[in-house]
Amino acid sequence: MPKTTFQDQIQEGIPNSLPEPKAYDSSINHAPKRKAILSSEEQKLALKNALRYFDKAHHKTLLPEFKNELDTYGRIYMYRFRPDYKIYARPIDEYPVKSKQAAAIMLMIQNNLDHAVAQHPHELITYGGNGGVFSNWAQYRLTMKYLSEMNDEQTLAMYSGHPMGLFPSHKDAPRVVVTNGMMIPNYSQPNDWEKFNALGVTQYGQMTAGSYMYIGPQGIVHGTTITVLNAFRKIKKSPKGNLFVTSGLGGMSGAQPKAGNIAGCITVCAEVNPKITQVRLDQGWIDEKITDLDQLVTRVKKAKEEKETISLAYLGNIVEVWEKFDQDNIHIDLGSDQTSLHNPWAGGYYPVGLSFDDANEMMSNDPDVFKAKVQESLRRHAQAVNKHTAKGTYFFDYGNAFLLEASRAGADIMAENGIDFKYSSYVQDIMGPMCFDYGFGPFRWVCASGKPEDLAKTDAIACAVLEDIKKNSPEEIQQQMEDNIQWIKGAQDNKLVVGSQARILYADTEGRMKIAQAFNDAIKKEEIGIVILGRDHHDVSGTDSPYRETSNIYDGSRFTADMAIQNVIGDSFRGATWVSIHNGGGVGWGEVINGGFGMVIDGSKDAERRLKSMLFWDVNNGISRRSWARNEGAIFAIKRAMENEPNLKVTLPNIVDDILLDTLQ
Repeated sequence: MPKTTFQDQIQEGIPNSLPEPKAYDSSINHAPKRKAILSSEEQKLALKNALRYFDKAHHKTLLPEFKNELDTYGRIYMYRFRPDYKIYARPIDEYPVKSKQAAAIMLMIQNNLDHAVAQHPHELITYGGNGGVFSNWAQYRLTMKYLSEMNDEQTLAMYSGHPMGLFPSHKDAPRVVVTNGMMIPNYSQPNDWEKFNALGVTQYGQMTAGSYMYIGPQGIVHGTTITVLNAFRKIKKSPKGNLFVTSGLGGMSGAQPKAGNIAGCITVCAEVNPKITQVRLDQGWIDEKITDLDQLVTRVKKAKEEKETISLAYLGNIVEVWEKFDQDNIHIDLGSDQTSLHNPWAGGYYPVGLSFDDANEMMSNDPDVFKAKVQESLRRHAQAVNKHTAKGTYFFDYGNAFLLEASRAGADIMAENGIDFKYSSYVQDIMGPMCFDYGFGPFRWVCASGKPEDLAKTDAIACAVLEDIKKNSPEEIQQQMEDNIQWIKGAQDNKLVVGSQARILYADTEGRMKIAQAFNDAIKKEEIGIVILGRDHHDVSGTDSPYRETSNIYDGSRFTADMAIQNVIGDSFRGATWVSIHNGGGVGWGEVINGGFGMVIDGSKDAERRLKSMLFWDVNNGISRRSWARNEGAIFAIKRAMENEPNLKVTLPNIVDDILLDTLQ
């Protein structure tokens, strides 16, 4: 008999009898076709790798089907095995489990694949064009089955989307350990990802996709709001009536116009994909969609005259916007870009002069010409940006590898010394010195009950904690405290929930620990249900990324990855429910190592012990590294941490007088 209920299908895993083939749903936003990169022998290997998930009796039926997927899409997704039930973050009690911690992980996995959340849900890609939760549907089914069987003395090992199995451990061990894309260094170029992902042996987990901690665009809405506010402060302008121009409306970049509205400026965001542009309009993440450049110019002039707070999406190429605004003398105050340039050759960046459909066809059928078109477009893009910055525009790289790929394309983007870029990363100029050095980063939580009223209660709890902390906070972090109190007070009004009942704010060690403790106390009193804690990897300690998270590290260590590795190891034995470590994310495969965690708090003494131990380490690991790099804010923060915790003893740098060094010949 076929399994019918949601619980039955979860516990069944990979079905014994083959489900009927699934029709390709053209109404869904699908991943672009990946380029053909495998030799004929490697194609056979990819097929053998895919078929090993299934009983030998099914191989003859599945072989031509999987071969067709490989030929058509460049990957084997196993569409036939997509579940019949709707995938979304169900209340935690609806999952068939032996362990509540396992149920929390199942909830987060399903949230990442919710059609309202995921960028390419049928390809198991959450955001960024290639940020996958799994590589195929067999992996999803098998993982969910293992989680349904898991007890609190087992750990599930996840190898780049593949569930290797349940292993004996103990109750204080992580329930799941995730690795994604952990390549031997010499095999970590972009084409290596294409090849080994097509073989089905590794995947790109992005940051929060492969670690099951994505909460929809809300996460980056807050970070972008903080960035835009501080960027306007940097140029000593009010957001009101002033213009922010950028591009991208995908999984992460789609947050930009919403953040611009919250910050209070005029936002113009270009996007070439009509489907995702319409989704953002329907969701209310953009106010208006415009398809004509002259109309866009007229609308921006009106917004400037009336000092509107408004977000405008231009359905077309961002290069044309920069060039048109230069031609018509529209002054841009802030400029950036958030296309997925970590993935420039497979849909992350669309070159000017090609339609969306023509570009998709060229990237798979003529990848060398497509690459040349992208690089030509980047040179033109940079040239247009340069014209605006000469007129006073403040342009910053949004950590999407725009400057890196533009430099590789030969664009006029280098500083006079030929080593640095003309423009700073937003981390170098804004987030690093203002946030990360002081320990502030994107702390988040999910109400596992699925109840909006629980989220409202946690908002109120977090706000009360922050307001209490602010009373005695040092002057150095008062602005951060004010911004986050303002954010959490307006969070309900901004309608930021997509998928799970989740919230994010920027908090330091003290804020995270006290908020988590207050949640645990409220759970114990049965005022709210179980809460899942986490953070973005784009944080104080979790990520080593020389062109983004650690771009304001100037002691020569920004190309090392000790911090991220130390972080995930330290979190795992201090009480995290699950941990993850990835190659790639944000700026690209081979360009970054980043790690994350999830922690279930249930009102117990165990949860209290874990949250105090793990959250303290999770932040102060990064502050100590940043202080050793001689970052002034981090030295202040780690000294303060040592005063508050007698068991913390960190090596502090002795500052060398530059005048002494200048005497050397």
